[in-house]
Amino acid sequence: MNSVDINGVKTYCFSSKKEIIDFAFIEKKSLIAINAEKILHATDRTRELFSKSIGYSDGIGAVWALKKKGFREAVKIPGCELWLDIIRHSFKEKTFYLIGSKQEVIEETVEKLKNEFPGISILNYRNGYIITESDKKSLIEDIRLLKPDVVFIAMGSPKQELLIEEIQSAHPAVYQGLGGSFDVYVGKVQRAPEWWVKNNLEWAYRLVKQPSRIKRQIYLVKFAFLLLFNKI
Repeated sequence: MNSVDINGVKTYCFSSKKEIIDFAFIEKKSLIAINAEKILHATDRTRELFSKSIGYSDGIGAVWALKKKGFREAVKIPGCELWLDIIRHSFKEKTFYLIGSKQEVIEETVEKLKNEFPGISILNYRNGYIITESDKKSLIEDIRLLKPDVVFIAMGSPKQELLIEEIQSAHPAVYQGLGGSFDVYVGKVQRAPEWWVKNNLEWAYRLVKQPSRIKRQIYLVKFAFLLLFNKI
């Protein structure tokens, strides 16, 4: 599978969701969403994390970079869709473990998944408030004993990636960091309408809905400038 370093961030080129799902189950690694912000703000620590994982183009900025570097078949693969495609692809034979969000959200998520995917095997789940070292050790031990095939962790980056690194050393599996995807799934947070999504303008929709994001969204303009002039 082809990959390239973008500002030292190892990013794979996938042309479809099926391709990344098949690759993930072969490799049994962590799936990490790569976007312009993560590329621009990469540190030695995050680069190290990404190098051990399967970085995929979750943001349009990452797609631009891949195409600029010759991977014309690269497509955007939104993480908030990918985890559900993983379940849809494998729920009849794989087992799952869910971590993240508030207690009521994770409970709603599990209930909705069981309704949407009858027979799905969710071995266990818990909220994302892992406060103490004891909490973390108990979680890792539970996953080690239950041995799920897939673990979804919705806690935000880089917190979720750091936790995945620790858990994976105790139990190899397919892991995916999901950010706020559980909240989107149960309707607590609304995603951009379909037209905006299809035209790779989710970032613009979020900016329209929340103008205060301008300070954060400006990174995409900076990224595009650096990419245009081969500075990244």
